[in-house]
Amino acid sequence: MRNARPSRTAQRVAMRRAAHQSLDDPKVFEDPLAVVIAGEPDGQASAEHPYSRSLRAFIAVRSRYAEDQLADAVERGIRQYVVLGAGLDTFAYRNPWRSAGLHVFEVDHPATQEWKRAQLREAGIAIPEEMTFAAVDFERESLEEGLLTAGFDKRKPAFFSWLGVTPYLSRPAFDATIEFIASMPTGSGVVFDFAIERRLLTPTQQLALDTMAALVARAGEPFQLFFDPAALVSDLARIGFGNIEDLNCDQINARYFAGRADGLAVSGGGHLLSCRVS
Repeated sequence: MRNARPSRTAQRVAMRRAAHQSLDDPKVFEDPLAVVIAGEPDGQASAEHPYSRSLRAFIAVRSRYAEDQLADAVERGIRQYVVLGAGLDTFAYRNPWRSAGLHVFEVDHPATQEWKRAQLREAGIAIPEEMTFAAVDFERESLEEGLLTAGFDKRKPAFFSWLGVTPYLSRPAFDATIEFIASMPTGSGVVFDFAIERRLLTPTQQLALDTMAALVARAGEPFQLFFDPAALVSDLARIGFGNIEDLNCDQINARYFAGRADGLAVSGGGHLLSCRVS
C-alpha cells in the first residue's frame, strides 16, 4: 500500500463482505456490521461476472472459517485474538466472548487504521474496551514490537487470523510473521489464506489469477507470494506447528457451500489453512 493512504484492497474486501450480506441467501458468514461500516453494495453487483461471485464467496468463507477456528480456540481457553491486516474487519465490535475476557488486537498499517477509525465514527460504532489498535509500519518495526507496545502478553497463548495478506508479502516477511506465531505458547493458533503456485492451477484458475493479479497491481498492491501447499505444510510442521488443516476449493465448497440453490461457491485456487503451536 502507498504511505499515508488506506489500502485499496482493504476497501474492496470490505465492500465484498457487505455485498455478501445483501445479495446471498443463505449467508455463509453472518456479519450485521459489514454494511454499516462499508456501505451498501453497488446496484450492479447482482449482474456481476461469475468470477466476482466466486471472489465474494471466498472472502465471506475465509472470515467464517477464521471465526469457526477462533471459537475452538476460545473453547480451549485462549483469551487473546490478533487480527493481522484487519482492514474493516468487524469482529471486535460484535465480539460474543467479550464477557469471557477475549481481547482483540487489530494490527494494520497506521494509515489504514486512521481510515477505519473515521469509518467507525461515521457509522456510529463505538470502540470497545476489549479491543486495541496495534498500528504497525512493517518498514520501521516488527509485529512483535507493535503488539507488545499495544499491551499484548506474549507469555499467554493467542489466536491469530491473517486473511487477505500473504499474497502481497515477500517470503522473508511471511517467514518472520509465522515464526513469531510459532514462538508463542503451546496451543496458540493461526488461520490464513494463501495463493498456490501458478503451475499447480488449472487453465481456468490461471485465468482467474491473472485477472485478479492485474487488478491489484493497478491498485499498487501487486501479488508477490505463492506456495506449493505440500511444501508449505512441511515447512509449518518443521517450525513447530501441528493440527494442520489445509483446505482447497473443493473441500471448502463441500464444507460450506453444499446444497445451495443459488450455486454460490469458490472456484479459484485459494486455500484456507489453520494450525496450532505444538
